[in-house]
Amino acid sequence: MFVITADQIDSRNDHDRAREMIAQLVAQNPHAFSLPPDQTAGDEIQLLVSAAGPALDAILALHRSGHWSVGLGVGSVRTPLPASTRQATGDAFIAARDAVLRAKKTEAHFALEPGRTDAAAADTATGIEALLTMLLLLRQRRTPQGWQAGDLFESGLAQTDIAERLGITTGAVSQRLKAAQYRVEQAARPALVRLLEQLDVASNAGTNETANIETESRP
Repeated sequence: MFVITADQIDSRNDHDRAREMIAQLVAQNPHAFSLPPDQTAGDEIQLLVSAAGPALDAILALHRSGHWSVGLGVGSVRTPLPASTRQATGDAFIAARDAVLRAKKTEAHFALEPGRTDAAAADTATGIEALLTMLLLLRQRRTPQGWQAGDLFESGLAQTDIAERLGITTGAVSQRLKAAQYRVEQAARPALVRLLEQLDVASNAGTNETANIETESRP
């Protein structure tokens, strides 16, 4: 499971953005969340997501807004699930808490922590964090014009249709997409999803093995 804990940046000098961010995330993918997204400690939101793809989408949306430090925890969650995210517990929630604290000190305002797992999975988590950080920093450099062309491109429009919509040439559209590195992102996202899926399996396998040992050791 994937737990995302996001803490609002400089919340003392800004209005509370939690509700509007939660509304945006739900509108973007209403079926992504295992429990309704929750506002927890005032300026903080917490998300529980079962699939890697929607988890990555939520991270990208939070980072794009520019208002959040984002921690991703990957691991087990205690079941049965409660009625709300703030009542849920498990290794992934602990990992997300550790991650968001570290994210506040990073350039990309993002960090990833695995739940209880082995050294190999920990190394995988470190690699995923590095790759995802590079993608976030790449996206952070985009111009408003690059985002505009890219959003239309991701919606499925052909470059000729984008050009007509924006009142520019197809060559200009191509240049905007190239400068924004959209094709690089398109190639990177499926790979990141696969790596996150592998980490999720490894983290839960480590937890299950620990639980089995604890069970077998009981008199």
